[in-house]
Formats: sequence, structure tokens, C-alpha cells
Amino acid sequence: MGLSTHVLDTMHGSPAAGMEVALFTTSGDNATLVKQFVLNQDGRNPDGLLYDNQSLKKGTYRLVFDVAGYFKARGVALPEPNFLNKVSLDFGVADTSQHYHVPLLVSPWSYSTYRGS
Repeated sequence: MGLSTHVLDTMHGSPAAGMEVALFTTSGDNATLVKQFVLNQDGRNPDGLLYDNQSLKKGTYRLVFDVAGYFKARGVALPEPNFLNKVSLDFGVADTSQHYHVPLLVSPWSYSTYRGS
């Protein structure tokens, strides 16, 4: 089970390979960096799960996706300031026996997320 993420680039119709992502644990206004990684060709963490079932703890987390950096690297002309820069998703884990999948569908102008399986 555990925690995973996946990013799809809806502008180009492909996985967001090369996007930088950071994972934090949160407590109130405090955030502690757990890991940073660059998405692989499938738009996923190259090391697999962000947390496996044994390591995932009940609590609150944040994923931060460098959306503007990714689209700039793809050669997309973005206005200054960008409409979306970094997308930050705060979410909670209540039941560590379940899998928490946090997908992001993103373009330079919009994003959507949900709890996947």
C-alpha cells in the first residue's frame, strides 16, 4: 500500500517527465522536507512509492510540484508572473492500511487532483 503520486501534462497529453517534486510532512504551519525527486518518463517517482506501508504514518503531508519550471523546460512561453508557479497539495492520511495515491493533472493554466487508488 503506502503513498504514491503521478503527474500528467494535459497540455501535451503525456506524463510530466522531468517535473521536480518535493514531499513534506506538516504540523500546523510547519513543514519538514522528506524528499525531493524528479519524475521519470512515466510521470512517477523513479524510486517507486514515496512511503511504503510500514513507513507511512497517520498525519498530514504536502506535495509541491514545480509546474512553471516544468513547462518552461518544455519550451512553453509563459507570462511573467506565471499563472501557476508551484502547485502545493496538502492532504491527510487517516488509515495507513490503505493506499494513498495523489495524482495531479496539470497545464500552465489549471490543475486537478483527487485521491486515487
